[in-house]
Amino acid sequence: MARDVVQEIKDEIATNKIIVYMKGTKETPRCGFSAAVVQVLGEYGVPFRDVNILADEEKWVAIKKYSDWPTIPQVYIDGQFIGGCDIVREMHAKGELLPIVKKALGLP
Repeated sequence: MARDVVQEIKDEIATNKIIVYMKGTKETPRCGFSAAVVQVLGEYGVPFRDVNILADEEKWVAIKKYSDWPTIPQVYIDGQFIGGCDIVREMHAKGELLPIVKKALGLP
């Protein structure tokens, strides 16, 4: 049976409140943009799932088609595509990201 990468992505997004498709892992980001997203989420001290697209070329291609977004990293919170590094940093700087994160995780 052929692998359904899009269904894998849908399942990952549905079962993780915060998920980041990135180059490398949260412990060892492999690009500055991925590291910046990890840093922002790290400041909040919240759990999130990382998916290393460098380890899965099919998923790398599929996530860009799935989101219709050409770059990595890609951040999803509570099933919704938030954006990439620049959007995450901008939302963080404006104080717009933390309320979304808290709501997704059921935090006050």
